[in-house]
Amino acid sequence: MEDEIKKLENDVALLKGRNVRVEADKAWETSSFRIFSVTGITYIVAAITFSLVGTKNFLLHAFIPAAGFFLSIQSLPFVKKWWIKKYLRKKE
Repeated sequence: MEDEIKKLENDVALLKGRNVRVEADKAWETSSFRIFSVTGITYIVAAITFSLVGTKNFLLHAFIPAAGFFLSIQSLPFVKKWWIKKYLRKKE
């Protein structure tokens, strides 16, 4: 009996550790730091690419993919909520 209790306590500790990791992952996915970092990297990569292919005003044109990424991230919470509702209805 005591072994079972220790195993259960160990399982609970493992679940709590997993929950902490999942919460940290979720915090990263929704953080402003992540959003602006990826937007900035997208802008830099686009600017370099446009520069290499000889696009005039490549710095200005690089805003298009960066803005597209930023806007897609902003609209995803609405889409995510809609998808989750639809998904959960199928499970019922």
